[in-house]
Amino acid sequence: MIGYFALACAIVIEVGGTLALRMASTGRRAWWLLVIANYGAAFTLLSVALGVGVPLTVAYGVWTACGVALTAVLSRVLFKERLTWIMATGIVLIAAGVLCIELGHPV
Repeated sequence: MIGYFALACAIVIEVGGTLALRMASTGRRAWWLLVIANYGAAFTLLSVALGVGVPLTVAYGVWTACGVALTAVLSRVLFKERLTWIMATGIVLIAAGVLCIELGHPV
């Protein structure tokens, strides 16, 4: 259970780092500290999740699917970026693919 908690925290922190990267790309250099700190913390937590037994295929699949979905939605809310129905369909398909990987992983 601790592995999945670490993975969830890693995902949230990585998405925060990605959103901070968006801000840093506009020339606001102070955001770079948050980017570096968040990515460092996210990868550390991912390694914790892997270290306590979360399979790599599951961890990376959940990481990417949740990261894509959260980033897309938060980019829409925070930065007014487009989120079309085709993009939303892609997010659902990514989530379905990750679910297939998780369900197909031997216990």
